[in-house]
Amino acid sequence: MIRGGKEAEYRPTLLEDVCRWLYSCVLFCIIPFAFIQLMRRGATRNKEYNQRRFERFGFVAIPPKTGGYLFHCVSVGEVVAASCLIKRIIQAEPDTQITVTTTTPTGSARVRDIFGNTVHHFYLPYDLHTAMAAMIKRVKPKAVLITEVELWPNFIHACWKRHIPIMVINARMTDRSAKRYMKISKLFRPMLNKLSHICTQGQRDYNNYLALGMPETRMTQTNNIKFDQAASTTDQGVGFMGLSLTDGPILVAGSTHDLEEQAMIDAIKIIGSSSAVNFRLLLVPRHPERFDTVAKLLEQNELEYVRTSNIDAISPETNVILLDEMGKLNSAYSVASFAFVGGSIANRGGHNALEPAAFSIPIMMGPHTYNNPVICEYLAERGALTKIENAQEIAQQCEAWINNPLKREEAGKAGRKVLEENSGALDKTLAVVKRKVD
Repeated sequence: MIRGGKEAEYRPTLLEDVCRWLYSCVLFCIIPFAFIQLMRRGATRNKEYNQRRFERFGFVAIPPKTGGYLFHCVSVGEVVAASCLIKRIIQAEPDTQITVTTTTPTGSARVRDIFGNTVHHFYLPYDLHTAMAAMIKRVKPKAVLITEVELWPNFIHACWKRHIPIMVINARMTDRSAKRYMKISKLFRPMLNKLSHICTQGQRDYNNYLALGMPETRMTQTNNIKFDQAASTTDQGVGFMGLSLTDGPILVAGSTHDLEEQAMIDAIKIIGSSSAVNFRLLLVPRHPERFDTVAKLLEQNELEYVRTSNIDAISPETNVILLDEMGKLNSAYSVASFAFVGGSIANRGGHNALEPAAFSIPIMMGPHTYNNPVICEYLAERGALTKIENAQEIAQQCEAWINNPLKREEAGKAGRKVLEENSGALDKTLAVVKRKVD
């Protein structure tokens, strides 16, 4: 338990407490503007999010039972990563309440897609001490697990004051983030001292947390849970809206951002002008608020396309498909000939390359992969991932795989093998959680 052993000796210094209160004062001044922006977005984009806006101040629904686990997952990627761990806990402790918090509507939708009503869900409150204290008072968790990276000083302090173990699982800490946290060490270091344990994704993350002041005795390098989560995905019998590879190769561009859709559009134009095959592009924007923006982009480029929300099946004559529905990316990957993983031409650090690897398809990514460097390095070393920078290189790589199906198949199988060889983080993480909670 937290405060057991050496953890019990820690007490924040006066300066550290002052820094946290100054942070709280700044946050208190900013929140009214953030709340107004939240209401504006909710009025035009996500009315359900707007209706639940007071959850951000700690007015959350009381779960059916207290004394369970509270998982905080920022958005879609963290929800997916934590899902396999949550499912294992539900299997082992069926009577224990699981609560999942997110900060985005897309993350909330993913919780519902994966778990339905089997878990309790609400939006994480703003990091004000009163809001966090009110939330914890209602949930009364026996342990809090933060997925990957989002650390909030008052959230962690509120758990620490109540002797609730708080762990960071599948933790990542990029070099850039570590440098930023170094600059606010009087605020960040107390958070580390209040954490019960950190399970890191890889050596880089372990070393950066160590440099920031986290004791080795409260860290475990577990590897990345995403390997286990993706490895549990089967590439058999999924299918997507009647698409068939017999009608021509399909490029699925998943979790795309601004600039990346245009690169895909330019690539399909290049391929269409130089190849006799019936090449198809399936675009999957990362955020639902961009669905209409991408639709307008396709129209501006004078491309005929369909939106999946408007049809029941995709005809063989359709060459451009806009997937404008949440929670269907894996189904799209299941019918892909090859994949592009977004957030990598756009400087967002790259999204999860293991999702397409689970379906044994070769992968392309841009130069920005700092969110998951170890995963991308493993995939690239095995020939499963190819780095590209622009539409011309995308077109060239797709044509190379079209002209050499055997090489395409080998690259896809290599990605699946990487998953299977690097699984095991789930069991290690479960062992840490059990040790800290029992």
